[in-house]
Amino acid sequence: MLLRGTSRRRRRARSGAISGFLRLGRAKLESCVDSVRGRRSVREVSLIAWVKGRRGASGFGYASTAEEVTSGIDLRGKNVLVTGVGSGLGLESARVLSMRGARILGLARSREKAADALREIGAGRPENGEPLACELSEPASVRACVEAVRALDIKVDVMLLNAGIMALPERTLKHGQELQFLTNHIGHFILVTGLLERLSETGRVVVVSSSAHQAAPRGGIQFEDLSFANGYSGWRAYGQSKLANLLFSRALSKRFEGTTKTANALHPGVIATNLGRYMNPVVRVLSPIASAVAMKSVPQGAATQCYLAAHPSVARSSGGYYADSNVATCSRYGRDDAMAERLWAVSESIVASL
Repeated sequence: MLLRGTSRRRRRARSGAISGFLRLGRAKLESCVDSVRGRRSVREVSLIAWVKGRRGASGFGYASTAEEVTSGIDLRGKNVLVTGVGSGLGLESARVLSMRGARILGLARSREKAADALREIGAGRPENGEPLACELSEPASVRACVEAVRALDIKVDVMLLNAGIMALPERTLKHGQELQFLTNHIGHFILVTGLLERLSETGRVVVVSSSAHQAAPRGGIQFEDLSFANGYSGWRAYGQSKLANLLFSRALSKRFEGTTKTANALHPGVIATNLGRYMNPVVRVLSPIASAVAMKSVPQGAATQCYLAAHPSVARSSGGYYADSNVATCSRYGRDDAMAERLWAVSESIVASL
């Protein structure tokens, strides 16, 4: 009886601790000084962001926000294309870049969703934003989007490839391709290559990769089994798609040599967004704890892609990999130019068959 009573007390104590931590996660812990605006404000800061507040060579760091890294930048007259504009990092990036004066070409799975997002950020008028449907896993939808952008008869100054899916629990094929590879890489490949002639002379292509590219199969891109027919892991498949993003950016930067166009890839950080909707339910329940302790907020997560999209200090930088708005180190496979060129050729072949 004594042992059972003790066990119950321990369970209650653990339950109380978890409940308290969950509440702490929702509160996000910190009120801090927003140095960019020069006044006190409340901002979500995780423990890790608080600890890792040091700034790098760029003047920004782990805890910097999208507003902070674009402060003082005038994007009036610029056309910025953003995929995945409907929520999360895409929505925040579009909001901040619109705040700086850019016209947003907002891409989402449906035109209605894109239009809702643009209205939410105050870019609902034609001069401020253009909603476009682009379902990245449907080649016909991506090609229709390419034609819609061409029909606008404008130059695109930034292509921010933000949309993606993550860690599907079961192997899923669409058009004969593993769905994460198709959505995260092939869809964006069709979009960008279809619009290269519309990229302005100083145009930037910003590719959201991830440090999860290091979870790709041993050897990098699994060219002999791209669809994981011989054994599926959601995280390995996701890692392969993110490595493909990184290699695409690298190969694109090679094609931009001799021009003032740039292509760079980035790791946004670990952020609780809709990207995790396919993850294990237990992981999703514990997300508030992880968010309080280790995750970036959405404004922090959007910082690096906004930095690469807008900051003058990287106007001539190309072929790089960034994290926390600073140059970072990727895996050796992410620096493999031969693999990048092979992936480009294989991607062209896949696209031709779709």
